[in-house]
Amino acid sequence: MKIAYISTYAPRECGIGTFTKDLFEAMIKNVPAGEEQWDSLVVAIDDRQESYLYPDEVKFKIQQEQQEDYIEAARFINLSGADVCILEHEFGIFGGQGGVYILPLLHKLEMPLIVTLHTVLKTPSYNEKAILIQICKMSSRIVVMSNKAIAFLTSVYEIPADKITLIEHGVPDVQFEHQSAKKDLKLASKNVILTFGFISRNKGIETVIKALPVVVKHYPDTVYIILGKTHPAVLRHSGEEYRIFLLRLVKKLQLEKNVIFLNDFINQKDLFRYLYASDIYITPYLNEAQITSGTLSYAVGAGSAVISTPYWHAAELLDQGRGRLFDFNDADGLSAVLLELLGNPATMLELQNKSYAYGRQITWPKIGTKYRHLAQQVVQQPKNMPQPDVFLEPLILPPFALDHIQRMTDDTGIIQHAKFGIPNLKEGYCLDDNARALLMVLMAYKQKKHPKALELSPVYLSYIHYMQRDDGRFRNFLSFNRNFLDDVGSEDSFGRAIWALGYLLGNAPNDAYYQSGKEIFFDAAPNFENLRSIRSIANTIIGVCYYFKNNTHDDEMTERLRKMVNILIEEYKKNRTDDWHWFESLLAYDNAMLPLSLLHAVNFLNDEAVTNVAMESMHFLSTLTLKEGYLSVVGNETWYVKNGAPSMFAQQPLDVLATVLMFHQAFRLTKEKIYLDKLYTSFMWFLGENDLRMSLYDFETKGCCDGLERSGINRNQGAESTLAYLIAHLTVLEAFEEFYKSEH
Repeated sequence: MKIAYISTYAPRECGIGTFTKDLFEAMIKNVPAGEEQWDSLVVAIDDRQESYLYPDEVKFKIQQEQQEDYIEAARFINLSGADVCILEHEFGIFGGQGGVYILPLLHKLEMPLIVTLHTVLKTPSYNEKAILIQICKMSSRIVVMSNKAIAFLTSVYEIPADKITLIEHGVPDVQFEHQSAKKDLKLASKNVILTFGFISRNKGIETVIKALPVVVKHYPDTVYIILGKTHPAVLRHSGEEYRIFLLRLVKKLQLEKNVIFLNDFINQKDLFRYLYASDIYITPYLNEAQITSGTLSYAVGAGSAVISTPYWHAAELLDQGRGRLFDFNDADGLSAVLLELLGNPATMLELQNKSYAYGRQITWPKIGTKYRHLAQQVVQQPKNMPQPDVFLEPLILPPFALDHIQRMTDDTGIIQHAKFGIPNLKEGYCLDDNARALLMVLMAYKQKKHPKALELSPVYLSYIHYMQRDDGRFRNFLSFNRNFLDDVGSEDSFGRAIWALGYLLGNAPNDAYYQSGKEIFFDAAPNFENLRSIRSIANTIIGVCYYFKNNTHDDEMTERLRKMVNILIEEYKKNRTDDWHWFESLLAYDNAMLPLSLLHAVNFLNDEAVTNVAMESMHFLSTLTLKEGYLSVVGNETWYVKNGAPSMFAQQPLDVLATVLMFHQAFRLTKEKIYLDKLYTSFMWFLGENDLRMSLYDFETKGCCDGLERSGINRNQGAESTLAYLIAHLTVLEAFEEFYKSEH
């Protein structure tokens, strides 16, 4: 069997890297007699441009913040012949917000995945929770090192318990004789207390130093060794500030002869020499939120008398008399425990023996065997069955909710931007979003008879009316204090207003709204022939087609429709080549609106050329955006220029909405179910089927995040994004209903 590990790796000074090297060696060196030797490789995460001098097993390196490296790593692992991939997950070692860059890599793997979670947060941020849930979904098995971690995974993250395996943190199978180790380190006459690991403020080392004066008074030969470098992240931001604070505290308490600082990241053999030389080991961490501590496991494995604050891993590991606990920041309580143990050698020996006995159960050879058995299990598990042919299933959609829209709407209209989930009043209102909002609430009332949707409709309609000029065109932007911010709005905003008004005329909930919308629509109609932006023309075409639902014999409007469609057809002919079936020499924003508008127009124009252009351009776009089996719309970092390459990031919900609508209209036109499948695949972009494997829909606020950025998701939840999600949601429901009726 061949295993690929993804992790930091020695010689990088990192606890996860040390863990992975130990696990690697434990799994390949402990093969039972008669079994084939396992082959393994490591994909190492680098945190600097100048790479480390890795051992031979490191076959691929990922620069932490280079997202392209993660995609290349997935390809490498898939071609390596690996049977299983093991990911060592810790927050802070992978690139992007919350380590999001690891998700596309995992999604592209073609073999079973085992994930070891070194941290499971009780109160994660939105990103941390979403990322961990996605990692767990893609995993065949999840390994944790404590029962508390299992409890958090099942309750906070809702991970099935039968997917989780408890395997303790391994400890090296290294042994020294206690007195010999003391003698080697010139500590033979000392009572040795030890803390080791990366130094940072949350380690609480000052608590031990404050506890020492009383202890030293009774046992002057006591020394406290603080072994470890300052944590690299702390060093980058704060330098040696914390170590200097500790040194000053030692001097203030006159403990210079009793406290020893060893500023080093030593090898494992030397570390265990210090552990075996110590009488007492202390982890004085300042809060409970630590689910795994490798240093604590090492101390138990070496048979130290362990004293600790009651953080989660310590409370569990030191249970059943394997150690002593004292409260956080409680120097007096620690002094009392130290005095008791130093004054009662038999009690201390009993603790050491219990600790050592447990440590024998978690040596790396035994832990490696557990991982080997787990790897064999996941390889033997049946492969995932292929998805059924029809997977358009509205029951898995989140409940339709207007909570965030109501939060973003006042008596003027809908606020265009948000700061996270809070309306950003500084940005005011715009015609684009109020037009989309009108379209959405009309759809919601038509499909669901949602009373709040009907109540919101006149707010958005009155905004559109207020922004219309005497010449029928519209202003776009309005400040929060209702001052106009432009004289004439963009053609795009004009087209979106006509789309919403046309939908109103075809689906009015009452005559009052119909008459109001009709007046605005026809005041704007003379401006149709002056439009030059092809996206504005496309939006306007859609609005006119909805108008025709109840007004099929308007010859003048039919002629306007024909002229606008001809402009799109001419642009298509001008730019189309054998390998570029598009209306422009680039793919920019809201691309699917162009074929969508023609798919609407073919219902009212008897013109085969329109149908051909609509279908050919739709196929061209879908081939580019659905080629990986999920939707990846053209990002807005840079436009996709012909003969160039598409931008992966700054993907926006508006482009996804247009794609969903395009496939819905294609299904209506052709009755071919493949377009429903593509519609549903496209919609799932909102719920995590995207390049970053992150849901943009926020199940807490009921809003939608503003886009996929290079570093993660844009957590702002503006009107445009949330409206795009809600319109797409309603479209999925409508498409399912149409499909159901056609089948029955």
